[in-house]
Amino acid sequence: MESQNIEHVSSNLLKAQSHIWNHIFNFINSMSLKCVVDLGIVDIIHNHGKPMPLSKLISSLSIHPTKNDNIYRLMRIMTHSGFFSQQNITLENELEIEYTLTDASRLLLKDNPMSMTPFVQAMLDPVLTNPWHQLSTWLKNDDPTTFETTHKMLMWDYAARDSNFNNLFNESMASDARLVTNLLIEKYREVFIGSKSLVDVGGGTGTMAKALAKSFPQLECVVFDLPHVVAGLQGSDNLKYVGGDMFKEIPPADAILMKWILHSLNDEKCVKLLKKCKESLKHKGKEGKVIIIDMVLDIDQKGDNDITKSTETQLFFDMLMMVVVTGKERNEKEWSNLIYSAGFCGYKITPILGLRSVIEIYL
Repeated sequence: MESQNIEHVSSNLLKAQSHIWNHIFNFINSMSLKCVVDLGIVDIIHNHGKPMPLSKLISSLSIHPTKNDNIYRLMRIMTHSGFFSQQNITLENELEIEYTLTDASRLLLKDNPMSMTPFVQAMLDPVLTNPWHQLSTWLKNDDPTTFETTHKMLMWDYAARDSNFNNLFNESMASDARLVTNLLIEKYREVFIGSKSLVDVGGGTGTMAKALAKSFPQLECVVFDLPHVVAGLQGSDNLKYVGGDMFKEIPPADAILMKWILHSLNDEKCVKLLKKCKESLKHKGKEGKVIIIDMVLDIDQKGDNDITKSTETQLFFDMLMMVVVTGKERNEKEWSNLIYSAGFCGYKITPILGLRSVIEIYL
């Protein structure tokens, strides 16, 4: 009996050690993914047109000959993580591995209209990863964000001063906007029916507004963002760019769109911004609505077969908002409090965008 207890304790101890190891080394998955993107491996395999042998993959890469054997090790962990599929074949009387893409890696193809490659490059850039080393330091001081503890300025100020980071961040948001817009127009286009004008607040370089303007020619679209973001951007017949401060005034419209904006703000600023939205809608002299695309914690996601992993992803984003900006991810009760505190009368949540939902707010 005593030996069984010792074995049970030992087993739990080893499991606990493994659990800690996995958390310590979780960053290896991220950095291995960044390496795959930097080397262009996904596009190389795709352009091969059929399953690609390891030897051909290695010969297609611009790497030092002494590093050839390491590509197998990189591909092994990325295959384990679901970015590639592999099979063993016999090639010239030798056993070799062939690789094919998966749904995840196809989203990293540079020519994919919904490519997430820019998002990978931005989120794993040292500008955004270095602040994580200062998290415990930040918790002991009064800086608004860990980003400011690291870089001595807020992220938006940093982007305004560093054009390379600004472009990288804007393109990452644009890549996500392309994916979201495609799904939104396909699954829930009725959210835009009936509106004659729309302002995309914090719309960046206008990726989402461009798609909406094209799909709904009757819709007058305005991309509203900071002056340095929209500087030099050209509009079209039913699309224009306006620079300004969303906390001071928002151009009047029938509908106001905010994608991934409110989760980057604290509650006080969210309420302030929503009140500005309400003022903008009332200027049109008719009923309007605010359309929010953001996460809603603790809500059932349609077609989600892995709740644990989805919850973890949402919690990752919540921590990201804490470290990089001043926001957070919210559950329905928290969203409700913001909406009613800003003076709106009602809302509807539609979970149709994977981990994110469409939140419609009514006057």
